[in-house]
Amino acid sequence: MKRSPLARLWPNATAVVLFIGFAFPVYWMFTTALKPTSDIISEDPVWFPTGATLEHFQKAVDAENFWTLVGNSLTVTLSAVGLSLLIALLASFALARMRFKGRRGFLLTFMIAQMAPWEVLVIAIYMLVRDGDMLNSLLPLTLFYMVMVLPFTILTLRAYVAAIPKELEESAMVDGCTRPQAFIRVIFPLLAPGLMATSLFGFITAWNEFPLVLILNKDPGAQTLPLWLSSFQTAFGDDWGATMAAASLFAIPILVLFLFLQRKAVGGLTSGAVKG
Repeated sequence: MKRSPLARLWPNATAVVLFIGFAFPVYWMFTTALKPTSDIISEDPVWFPTGATLEHFQKAVDAENFWTLVGNSLTVTLSAVGLSLLIALLASFALARMRFKGRRGFLLTFMIAQMAPWEVLVIAIYMLVRDGDMLNSLLPLTLFYMVMVLPFTILTLRAYVAAIPKELEESAMVDGCTRPQAFIRVIFPLLAPGLMATSLFGFITAWNEFPLVLILNKDPGAQTLPLWLSSFQTAFGDDWGATMAAASLFAIPILVLFLFLQRKAVGGLTSGAVKG
């Protein structure tokens, strides 16, 4: 039965309205960063920049410790994501392919860990790091960020491994592969969408994390970009052009990564949600 044009119009119109609602703040942020100061402080909103300028971006880049904080954020985020993927690959394969005592309880523990807010552990985390003399260090941030994204990564990859037919792995073993070789040569390539989805989630989580670095790293040279961004407006007053340029620089890595991984990431999330 064909749907009437009016019935098709409402979902499309709703989608357009939602897209505009979500996309407009991003558009305004980037355009404000490119506008000359006269357009920004104009009493009437300037919807389209009359002339683009990189002056605000230059001011943001020239801010104290900017490149050091970029390096810190990339180091912590990429390390946390890489470690979580390595551990999750092994754990998800064991959970999906092997049967052992306590397996259901193990899965339930990960689900509870995923639902529980980690903020309730902030005091315990601070005391642990302080007693270990690791304040103002990137290592605790890396380890705790890894722990934050690990439950989601394991659960998603476990569902994806379970969706891959066992016969593929068994055929490779019949042809002479050991179990690790079958995993590397057969299972691992088929996990690409799941790896993309979990990598994107882990990157966004670790890249945006703010409270933990605020508590553990007081040294300006040991902080990350979210903390720098929060203090940027205080340092530059009402310089909205520089503030929006700083926010744009902070958002660019996530946007680039999402655009690069979006197709495989969406496929990985949906497969991990309904299979296994």
